[in-house]
Amino acid sequence: MTDTPVSLKSLMVPKKVVSIDYPEFDGFSVNISYLGREALQAINKRCEVTKWDKKTHQMVTNLDMEKFVKEYTKQVIVGWEGLKFSYLEKILLVDVTDFNPDDCLPYTEDNAVELMLEAKGFDEWVMSMVSDLQNFTQNK
Repeated sequence: MTDTPVSLKSLMVPKKVVSIDYPEFDGFSVNISYLGREALQAINKRCEVTKWDKKTHQMVTNLDMEKFVKEYTKQVIVGWEGLKFSYLEKILLVDVTDFNPDDCLPYTEDNAVELMLEAKGFDEWVMSMVSDLQNFTQNK
């Protein structure tokens, strides 16, 4: 122990990635990155849209939700393993007849964004995992 005061800022970790098993599908795990308050605020700022409101005669700022989901997904989902085509049929309306049900959909940013935009249960799960600090502080 030193007499020099320790700066909390110097102890903070800006990014940590953990692999978390998706509860509904055996063998499907998602690599999720912690998203701190500052990073989340930066995403929000980039996704704001300001428009003129004819009724109130004022500028109104709203969040472009589709843009937000795209930006958010690119920051928090950094990979996955084991997303079988048979699993996709359970969370999305898809045609995977040309694929072996046990083959896996590869991770790409575009695939992750589509899954977040279209599979409601999946996006809710990801957001709850990111917001639970214990997922990133426990030794796994």
